[in-house]
Amino acid sequence: MEIRELHWFLALAESENVTSAAEKMNISQPTLSRALARLERGLGVRLFDRRQNRLRLNRYGEVLRAHAVRAVTEIAAAERRIASLADPEVGVVALGFLHSLGVWLVPRLLREYRATSPATTFELRGRAADTVLDDLRDHRIDVALTGPRPADGDLEWTPLFEERLVLLVPAGHRLAARRSVPVTELATEDLVSFPSAFGIRQTTERLCTRAGVTPRVVFEATELSTVQALVGEGMGVAIVPERSRAADTREGTTAVSLADDGAYRSIGLLCRAGGATAPAARRFAAHVAGTDYAQRA
Repeated sequence: MEIRELHWFLALAESENVTSAAEKMNISQPTLSRALARLERGLGVRLFDRRQNRLRLNRYGEVLRAHAVRAVTEIAAAERRIASLADPEVGVVALGFLHSLGVWLVPRLLREYRATSPATTFELRGRAADTVLDDLRDHRIDVALTGPRPADGDLEWTPLFEERLVLLVPAGHRLAARRSVPVTELATEDLVSFPSAFGIRQTTERLCTRAGVTPRVVFEATELSTVQALVGEGMGVAIVPERSRAADTREGTTAVSLADDGAYRSIGLLCRAGGATAPAARRFAAHVAGTDYAQRA
């Protein structure tokens, strides 16, 4: 059963006349008659009752017409959708990113990009670092803003910038007045952090291991705002990204610089090997890769 034959069938169901339907579809009468015969043979039933020179849909034909209308409508919608996706100016970009980047980097990039490409739409998915990688490999997203750089050879990494990490402490905490502190100060502190799938948690553990400190994580949260709120209530201290924290400050907290080398996270643009597949996604990725956020982060 072909889509064009469903169109012919619907035209015949409307006109109830082979000659009229053939003229409307710009085909010959024998071609239409053969197509109808194939449909009926394939379904094993007659679709029309023949009365003199006219055809009338029977109950089988009514069932097919109802489904055929939906089928051709959906196919037409799919064709429009695919044409839109294939247009770099009008397509849809599925963008994955770390939760913390959603409070400053993602809005800024989208504002700048849509200033020149207003017809492009975005599906935005804030995720943990590990989930972002899985979404990219499984084609649930087109491109990603994430970090640190993964070891996978099937993903292409374009470095954007390095974001400093700071120690977030409650106002009035013993470290709040310090200009900078070493990670060794965490040895006696309760730590509020993110789940292990998050890149910032992995970086925190790396810093602690290097400093010879065993982190004492007492709370885990998936949102930066929750981490900051817990710190503000005196539930512990946290290592957080400086720029992301500055974009979403909370009362009752103070950010102190970390004195350790390596107290930063690398943020980059990630695509599947060979680049983004959708034209709109390729265009957006090229735009991001051409920006200079290393100077502005």
